[in-house]
Order: sequence, then C-alpha cells, then structure tokens
Amino acid sequence: MDSPTQNTSLRRLQNVEKRIVRVLELAGGVMDELANPTGPRKEFINNHCREFMKMIKDIQVTLRDEIKSACEYRPFEKCDYSSRISNEICCKKLEYVLSQLDAMKQTIDEYQATV
Repeated sequence: MDSPTQNTSLRRLQNVEKRIVRVLELAGGVMDELANPTGPRKEFINNHCREFMKMIKDIQVTLRDEIKSACEYRPFEKCDYSSRISNEICCKKLEYVLSQLDAMKQTIDEYQATV
C-alpha cells in the first residue's frame, strides 16, 4: 500500500503534468496570435507570456522540492554496498537536474525583471 507521502508526491507530480500541458497551450496561443493576419494583440501576448512564466516557475519549484525530497529519502541505509552506490549515483543525477532547474529559475527571474 502506498504511503501518504507517496500519494502526496504523486499528486504534486500529476499537477506538474497538468501545468506542463497548460504551458504548451499558452505557447500555442501566443504562436497563433503572432500569426494573426491583423497583427498580434499586445495585451493578449503579455497576459499569456506572464502566465507562461509564472507556470514555468511553479513547475520548477515543485520539481525542485520533489527532487530534494527524493534525495533525502535513504531506503538503502542498511543494505548492501552496490544498492547504496546506485542510489548515490541517482542522487547525483538528481542534483544535476536541480542545478539545471536553478538555471531555469534564474532565467525566468531575469526575464520577469525586464517585463
């Protein structure tokens, strides 16, 4: 049976998936607006871009929290060495993803500062 923590984590990741779909819809809406024969409406573009950047930031924060949570989870503390090393390697990969997400956050913050 799943623990409450796993259910919460799964729910958060499902929400991230929904946000990603919404982000793609926003990007598609902006592309459609830019292709509008009468020209793009500035307010429409601004609103969509603002929502897009907010959702990207929310996704990044949620994923960072989930990755940190996964790295803190130590199921192999009393297991054999190879399983523990495999877990450590996975944590290193997750830490790398975290660094990439930090870079994304910095880009988003820089973009928002210019808007």
